[in-house]
Amino acid sequence: MDDKFISKLSPTVDFWAGIYLVIIAILSILGNVAVLVSAAHRFALLKAPELLTVNLALTDIGMALTMYPLSIASAFNHAWIGGDTTCLYYGLMGMIFSITSIVTLAVMGMVRYLVTGSPPKTGIKFQRRTISIAISGIWLYAILWALFPLLGWGSYGPEPFGLACSIDWTGYGESLNHSTFIMTLSVLCTFLPCLVVLFTYFGIAWKLHRAYQSIQSNDFQYGSVEKRITLMAVMISSGFFMAWTPYVAVSFWSMFHSKEQSRMTPFVTLLPCLFAKSSTVYNPFIYLIFQRSSQHKLWRLLRLIFCCSYQANSSAEGGKLEGNVVRDSDCSIFGTGTDETCVGLMGAPSSQSGSEMMTLG
Repeated sequence: MDDKFISKLSPTVDFWAGIYLVIIAILSILGNVAVLVSAAHRFALLKAPELLTVNLALTDIGMALTMYPLSIASAFNHAWIGGDTTCLYYGLMGMIFSITSIVTLAVMGMVRYLVTGSPPKTGIKFQRRTISIAISGIWLYAILWALFPLLGWGSYGPEPFGLACSIDWTGYGESLNHSTFIMTLSVLCTFLPCLVVLFTYFGIAWKLHRAYQSIQSNDFQYGSVEKRITLMAVMISSGFFMAWTPYVAVSFWSMFHSKEQSRMTPFVTLLPCLFAKSSTVYNPFIYLIFQRSSQHKLWRLLRLIFCCSYQANSSAEGGKLEGNVVRDSDCSIFGTGTDETCVGLMGAPSSQSGSEMMTLG
């Protein structure tokens, strides 16, 4: 096996890195599946800008399913599995999903800026078709950049610690081909989207500041909702940047320092890579935490489970319920039956509709 694919870490570090990635993969899949299931269940009610959050969940779960298994297996193997072929595959998937994520966040910021009104003017209303076209453009843009190294502009290569592959950052000073690709990629796929996110959210903050100055007491709820939605988007974007900033910093350090000049140990280069992968975990949890309806859906689910369990137990005793009747339709979580018959068992249902949702729209 080529020495560049042999792990530069100790077997113990490889083992615990593999365990960490297993945990990250499980949490990422569960969290993002929850977001996708929630979106699928209320697809007809989704606002157009909310499709961007769904797209972000797709990129996160795509990364977890296509990349993490190979990293986990390589960590436990103490060497990269598959050589150059899987290295190209891993780098390609990493480019597609990471660029899609950061550009989605930039578009999300622009959409939030445009839909946030500045009284007395209202914000722009986006149609699903417009957002769908934007999402398609994001994926095509990411795929184009991912294919450039395969077409001869730039290249993919193993990370310094030997258990992952990405853009060959160390080739920056080796040829004009590598240096032009890395610099263009950095500007158009990293710095520019970051600037868009920063400027749009500063613009949103200014709009909300002006709105709060002129807002009337009876419109306070509107301002509160806008603040909550914007805070959710800011937290998702901030989390992404905090996760990826150390990795970008180490990558740029590698660009301007040769392997002989760089004093970073393989373990130091491993940590930012592991930290960056955590971005696929907390995005869905931030999204779900900011959805008030998730709490009510959970409460309704518990009531239904209790009712159906009580029904089953009572049926075994002759089908009699003392002062309460539970219909079969109430045992369908997504059915059309009401859960009013559970009132006597679990208390009054929430006054808020289960379809109420804090979205990015």
